[in-house]
This record gives sequence, C-alpha cells and structure tokens, in this order.
Amino acid sequence: MSSRSVSRILRKSQLLKQNLVHGRSVAGKRQSSQDAADVDPSQSRPEVGQTESLMDIGTRGIYAEEYDIFRESVRRFFRDEVTPNQTSWEKQGHVDREVWAKMGAAGLLGVNVSAESGGVGGDFKSAMVVIEEQCYANGDGSGFGLHSDIVMPYICDYGTPEQIEKFIPAMAAGTNIGAIAMTEPGTGSDLQGVKTHAKKDGDDWILNGSKVFITNGYLANTVIVVAATQLSSERKAHGISLFLVEDTMPGFNKGRILQKMGQKSTDAAELFFEDVRLPSSAILGGPEMQDKGFYHLMSQLPRERLLIATGAQAHAEYMFEITRDYVKKRKAFGKSLSKLQTIQHRLAEMKTEICVSRAFTDKCIELFHEGRLDSSLASMSKYWASDLCNKVATDCVQLHGGWGYMWEYPIARAFTNVRVYSIFGGSNEIMKELIARDIVK
Repeated sequence: MSSRSVSRILRKSQLLKQNLVHGRSVAGKRQSSQDAADVDPSQSRPEVGQTESLMDIGTRGIYAEEYDIFRESVRRFFRDEVTPNQTSWEKQGHVDREVWAKMGAAGLLGVNVSAESGGVGGDFKSAMVVIEEQCYANGDGSGFGLHSDIVMPYICDYGTPEQIEKFIPAMAAGTNIGAIAMTEPGTGSDLQGVKTHAKKDGDDWILNGSKVFITNGYLANTVIVVAATQLSSERKAHGISLFLVEDTMPGFNKGRILQKMGQKSTDAAELFFEDVRLPSSAILGGPEMQDKGFYHLMSQLPRERLLIATGAQAHAEYMFEITRDYVKKRKAFGKSLSKLQTIQHRLAEMKTEICVSRAFTDKCIELFHEGRLDSSLASMSKYWASDLCNKVATDCVQLHGGWGYMWEYPIARAFTNVRVYSIFGGSNEIMKELIARDIVK
C-alpha cells in the first residue's frame, strides 16, 4: 500500500468517523430508532479480553472501524516485510535501508505528521496502531517509532519552515533516517548534566562531545543533538540547545554498533562530535530557540513515555497469546499443559493484569489524543506497562519450559526485547520520582 493510499484511507476515515458519530453505519444504513442513532458506536465495540484473542482487530472503544482498515494494512506489512527478515537483521545489527523506504512508500512513517509538513496526516491514535502492530509482529527491534513519533514531531513542533521542508518529506519517505542524541556515558537520565557542548565562533557553533545508546545512531542521516550552550550558567536548564546534525558534516563520527541483550536488529551506537562546525540555522527552531532545548525536551517526554507504554502493553498481549497457544499444544503427563490447574491459574492472572493495564494505557492514549495527558500520568503509564510487560515475559518463558530458553522460539526474542522498556525513556526508578513529586508537593 502506498503512502497516497494510506492518506486516502485516513481522509476517508475522517468522513466515516463523522458518519459514525451521527449514528450511521459504515454502509450508510439508517438506524431503526432515534435511540439507536444516539448511541456512540465505540461503546458497542468489545474491549480487550472480550474476544478470542487480545490482538483481535475490531476491539477497544478508543478506536472505530476506520482504524481497523488501517490496522489490517499495517499488520500485513509487518507480516510480509519485517517478520521474515528478523533473523538476518539481528545478525548484522541493523535493518536494511530498503525496509525504511518500503515503510515510507507504505505510508507508515510520520503517520501523525501533517500532510502540509510532508507527513501522512493521520492522528495520534493512528500512529499508535503502527507501534502496536510492530510489537504484535514481535518486530520491536527497529527504530521506526523513534524516527516517526519522536524525531519528526520535534522538527514539526519546533523547527523553522526551512527545517521542516528540508527534513520532514525525506523522513516520511524513509530516505532520511532520524535519531535523537540525549544520553551520555556519564549522565544517563540527567539531561541537565550533559557534557556535550557547543561554543560560539562568529556566526557559527563548534560542537564537541559524545553520546551513547543512540537508537538509529548507526544508520541515521540526521541527529537531534542535545548540547550545552551556556557553560557558565548555574541553572543548566537555561543553557541547553538542540542542534540538527547531519551525517555528512566533518567531525561527526559514528562508533560501533553496540552489542545489546535484545532488540538486536535496532542499531544503537556511540556518536562522537569533534569540532563540528554548525551554522546558527542548525539550531532546532533557528537562533531564537537557543538555550530553550531543555524545555522542548520536557514538553516532549510525556509523548515518548506513552510510546514506550504503548509498545510494552502490546508486547505483553503478544507474549500472552503465543504462550496460550503453546500450552494448549504442549503435552505433559499425558495431557496438554493447558489442562493443568496451575497453568490455568497463571494464565488467568496474566490475562486479568494485562486487561487492567490495557484500560489504563488506552485512557492515556485517548488523553494524549485530546491534548490532556500530563507528565505524571505519562510516567505512570510508562512505569506500569513496562513493569507488567517484564513480569509477563518472565511468566511466559517459564510456561514454555526449556523451549522458552531457545532463540528459535519467539518468546525468547520477546523476553530480551522487552527488558529495556523499564530502562529507556527514563528508568522506572526515575518515573517513580516524578510521580511522587505530585504526591508530596
């Protein structure tokens, strides 16, 4: 499916949504009574846990049929283009550039970026469909989400018209891969403690420093680099800027692809900046946005943390379903594992916890969609969903027995892929600190 086709689906979806809100069916059939016409169609959709599979299409009240059409096309793409290549990508440490171009051609990059800016023009919930389907395909080892739903929004929200025109269309096409470089070897989650710095030199800036654990770092064409621009400032938050650094710039060097426990097909790398000369126009938002980078980072963190929660939640659902399938087929003591009461109770506990978490995650998605998600709730969603996801991963490997420890089984890959959810985007210990601030203030 081309990006144009996706745009048409999304535009058609808006019209369909208007019809649905007014009580009409997709086929345009008239409702038989005024009462039926007043019913919100989303209320008639089953929630997760009320259908055969937690991954069934056509569920969840925050979505409607127009999203189901899009979800089907996304699921098909990951099944056909991503899943068959996972093993080879893991061996080389990154996905092929060709799949980025295919993602762009299919309209799956920059879904929540306006068409006027060069994106697909869908809403936030549509973008979350892509995140979820990537996890349902157990294809979490690639940085599509960071590129589309973190890097591109930074440029669209804060960039100059010239920056948007230069970067967004190419990023939506998958020909310019984006990354954001925050973390440093000695700072971790402490953004105010960054050592990478840029000094003024005439009208230019000279950038020096290093970054680590940078998703898409090896393949990236454009990196948003967090750097200190007021080294003497006592209040570090007032002296941080964001720079758009391109991989063709002299002095910008990429280190090795880091060997990770999981998400092996995602290229995470070290980045080095040695006297990189940048024009003032390389500051995200232009010269007037100098020293405002910290506030941009803080305003975008709720979105990033919700993305992690969304991925963690979907991956928990995926792991539950493949485990349920396994215990129904695997036999022990003359009968399938699913006939054993201890296995049944473990599955019942997992399903209940996953469904409770899904209700909260969906509420946070809806709140963000409406512009009402605050930092505290975003931190809660990230902490809760990622902790649950890791618990589910441990339980599901246990239910697989020895085979769960074998890489040929999908649960082994999922177990290592999801471990990082509670670490990146701010560790869950940091999330608890942020949540606590609102409690004790």
